[in-house]
Amino acid sequence: MVVSPARAILRALHDVMAAKTSAQVKLNAVVATVAEQLDSEVASIYLLRDGVLELFATKGLAQAAVHVTRLAMGEGLTGVIAATREPLNLAEARAHPDFAFKPETGEEIFHSFAGVPIVRREASVGVLCVQHADPRQYAEVEIEVLQTVAMVIAELIAGAGLIDDVAAAKARRAASGPVRLSGLKLVDGLARGTAVFHQPRVVVEHTVAEDTEAERARVYGAFIRMREQIDGMVKQADFAGGDSAEVLETYKMFAYDEGWSRRINEAIDTGLTAEAAIERVQARTRAKMRSIPDPYLRERLIDLDDLSNRLIRIVSGQLGSAASAGLRGDTIVVARNLGPAELLEYDRRFLRGVVLEEGSLTAHVTIVARAMGIAVVGRVRDLWTTIADGDELLVDGGAGAVLVRPTPATIKTFTATSALKAKRLAEYAKLRDLPATTLDGTRITLMMNAGLQGDAAALNETNADGIGLFRTEFQFLVSATLPRRERQTALYKSVLDAAGSRPVVFRTVDIGGDKAVPYMRDGDHDDENPAMGWRALRLALGRSGLMKVQARALLEAGAGRTLNIMFPMVSEPWEFDAAKVIVEEQRAWLTKSERARPERVAYGAMLEVPALAETLDVLLPKVDFLSIGTNDLTQFLFAADRANPALADRYDWLSPAILRFLRRVVAQCADAGVPVTVCGEMGGRPLEALALMAIGVERLSITPAAIGPVKAMVRSVALARVRAAMTAWLTDASSTIRADLSAMAAREGVALG
Repeated sequence: MVVSPARAILRALHDVMAAKTSAQVKLNAVVATVAEQLDSEVASIYLLRDGVLELFATKGLAQAAVHVTRLAMGEGLTGVIAATREPLNLAEARAHPDFAFKPETGEEIFHSFAGVPIVRREASVGVLCVQHADPRQYAEVEIEVLQTVAMVIAELIAGAGLIDDVAAAKARRAASGPVRLSGLKLVDGLARGTAVFHQPRVVVEHTVAEDTEAERARVYGAFIRMREQIDGMVKQADFAGGDSAEVLETYKMFAYDEGWSRRINEAIDTGLTAEAAIERVQARTRAKMRSIPDPYLRERLIDLDDLSNRLIRIVSGQLGSAASAGLRGDTIVVARNLGPAELLEYDRRFLRGVVLEEGSLTAHVTIVARAMGIAVVGRVRDLWTTIADGDELLVDGGAGAVLVRPTPATIKTFTATSALKAKRLAEYAKLRDLPATTLDGTRITLMMNAGLQGDAAALNETNADGIGLFRTEFQFLVSATLPRRERQTALYKSVLDAAGSRPVVFRTVDIGGDKAVPYMRDGDHDDENPAMGWRALRLALGRSGLMKVQARALLEAGAGRTLNIMFPMVSEPWEFDAAKVIVEEQRAWLTKSERARPERVAYGAMLEVPALAETLDVLLPKVDFLSIGTNDLTQFLFAADRANPALADRYDWLSPAILRFLRRVVAQCADAGVPVTVCGEMGGRPLEALALMAIGVERLSITPAAIGPVKAMVRSVALARVRAAMTAWLTDASSTIRADLSAMAAREGVALG
């Protein structure tokens, strides 16, 4: 391959684009240039026409196949590239399961294959591919050249009117009636409004530069302006510190990344315009990030996309977005994804919800949206073919559902549901100052789970008995670097201050596994099964420096008070002992240094690993309290990944297996005089919470939103009768406990919401 192939090809394509010839002649010249510069025996262009991919130009395949060979979206290697919008690079094309032989092309003598999508306005409109007789994988630089050429082809065919919008138009017409889309529930809430596409991406109209120095100057100016915008946004953010502010600070770090600007300059050096260079680097970054298994790094891609989109809008002068244009009524923003800064630009008076094609629970935009109280549904497929600008949408964040163009009857039902939810919330609010005591006098302690600084405000809103689980890892997940001890201390102190006299249980950091962070990567621990891998206390004991810093931060924050520390994912008692030693060493150092420290430190363990239940006789004399994490515990007991939709209904929290297991643990804790609390989603559901109470659980730590419904249930039940019935059901190992308990609750008038 020749030196600097991208620059050589762009120079050649500049002449092709400038020539006064037909689009077909230009496409023929493009494939000839690509084949020559990449020393490839075949170069072909397929374009979307009437909903199928048609061979439009080729160098190396039979010319008789041009405008004859056709592939459906998803058919063959070319169809897969168009459908997934992802490159393919194969040393042996026939070995791929989607390979489809087209005899009229004469391609049987070729082995290697590489192809990239031709993308226009977020849609695949064609494929550029190369082939070679000898089996070989194309080099990364060659794939990048193909992606650059694909950008030029998109510009060429758009100018020639060859872009096919027919398929998309047909899909939209077919979906003109009501449609229900399902996705991932990111932020709970009900929202109704008009669909407004965020449209963060600018269509690059010109890809080949006339003057590289002029393009470089445009990029420098755009960087300066973008950084000024980000600085202003950080200063004006009205969050009182905490995680949302840290999100923006981390986002700002990306904006000032010199490596990013250097890569854009290198792309300009190859002959691209400023806009095309930014898009080229963005596409390359996205391709690399998609191949990384680390979920944290993949989620940070959203921030990089946001910054790239912002920069390209500035450099192109196309600054308008749905946010800058202003909202005029109740709005649901629809986007592939959003960065936190883009979300903050919207007028909160009218922003009701967000629907994303991507998104995740730990993405920055999710954290900020939760702080804003905006309902969000992510991972929604077929957004672009189903939703049109101006469509009415109903968003149910709790169910992870989006209703598109709802019927009047559906709107009426949704409105009634919203009103009922508001009415129930008002009824629950009336219970705020009343104790969670059953009709026969059993007091149930209702605490709340938290993980963000802003969550502490819900203590007063719900009048919860305390924070039974404060997840400290969120601060680690939203930070680009390991949070400094001072920042950790400030967060923990602010939570304790907000709680006042009510207890707060801090769970030490649970990162690793599926909550990996880049600054704690360990090549020796790449887990195939992250939930059961190198995470939580296992990781913390392996990286004792991390735990020492957090221990100091917790001890300093708890000065003069009782500090409750809980260790996650304890598998054996020695792990609890080792973790406690680390904290006690830091406590002894504070004492020796005559520094402020807690009056008392209470230590607890989280029972999530079933093995720990077999050594409770050894553990319980050492702990001040025990918490049961039902989310992980259940998946470990049933060997069923709780994140796998196919397994969601394969086990039941009210099965005899889980209830018998929990009853034994609760009884053993009672005999030892150790308070036991159930944390997790199970305790936040009224019927499941009733089952827990029936086996002896009297302490729950649940989401703030669940406290009202669970308190209403507690105050409406005579617990002794339910406990007697549960004993009989578990003795018989009945598999109908859910149905039996539901029927009994209905007969007894128990409020289940």
